[in-house]
Amino acid sequence: MRDLDLTTLRLFVAACELRNIARAGEQEHIGASAISKRFAQLEAQVHAPLFERHRRGVVPTAAGEILLEHARAMLAGADRVARDMAAYRHGIKGQVRVLASLSSITESLPDDIASFLQAPEHAQIRVDIEEMTSSVLVRAIREGLAPVGICWDAADLEGLTALPYRHDHLAVVAHPDHPLAKRKRCSFEETLAHEHVGLPSSTAVHTMFARAAAIVGQPLHYRAVVSTFDAALRCVRAGLGIAVVPREIAQPFALGNALRVIALTDPWARRRFAICFRDENHLSPAARLLVGHLSSVREAD
Repeated sequence: MRDLDLTTLRLFVAACELRNIARAGEQEHIGASAISKRFAQLEAQVHAPLFERHRRGVVPTAAGEILLEHARAMLAGADRVARDMAAYRHGIKGQVRVLASLSSITESLPDDIASFLQAPEHAQIRVDIEEMTSSVLVRAIREGLAPVGICWDAADLEGLTALPYRHDHLAVVAHPDHPLAKRKRCSFEETLAHEHVGLPSSTAVHTMFARAAAIVGQPLHYRAVVSTFDAALRCVRAGLGIAVVPREIAQPFALGNALRVIALTDPWARRRFAICFRDENHLSPAARLLVGHLSSVREAD
């Protein structure tokens, strides 16, 4: 098990995703007989069958699903090693991968990282940002797939070190002709009489809104589900419904599109974000510097 071959694992992941060994071989430019031999050797190594073969292709067995999860993590780690070493050869002496929620990326995080990189002492540090939902982000930090994460502090951060970051305020955005448009503030419960435009079920805000609706015993009706706040605001502009989004994102868009931004009165509408990592001993010197910078800008927030 110590000698699992990365090329074979890459082929295995391709076969699982394509559900076809021959197509996986074509994608990775290797013959079908060679790939089948590699899979036979892999099954011997792990002492378990990895595929169920059908007339139209293959599907991973239960053992194959377990290996697939680990293989993806191993390949992602190998790819990061390659990127980091390539960056080092080009003169970048420190590199930090940051996983971040959609809200933090859409709001202040890019500007905060830019201010960090502008300091002369950080000239040889590179910071890469990758968007993830809070739940996936936290799991990735726990598994060591990235050193630093930025997410809503209501996520399950047990076992991680968490430092306060910035905060935002959720608000209702409505078309000028909408019944709520003349209100200055309202509760989330009052919005449930109207159709919403929301984000996918995998996001933290979707879960929070579903929980809030369940508490008051009312259904939450979605007219549209989109992947970004910008798309949600465009749907509101088209009159498809109202959206509950961070006020910090909504106000600039609303000013240019004559939309109404209505403050939410619920206590949970003020959200706090956290900088999370396993512990300081797992942070590189560059990551420690970045965490310190992000923590300090929060103090001025």
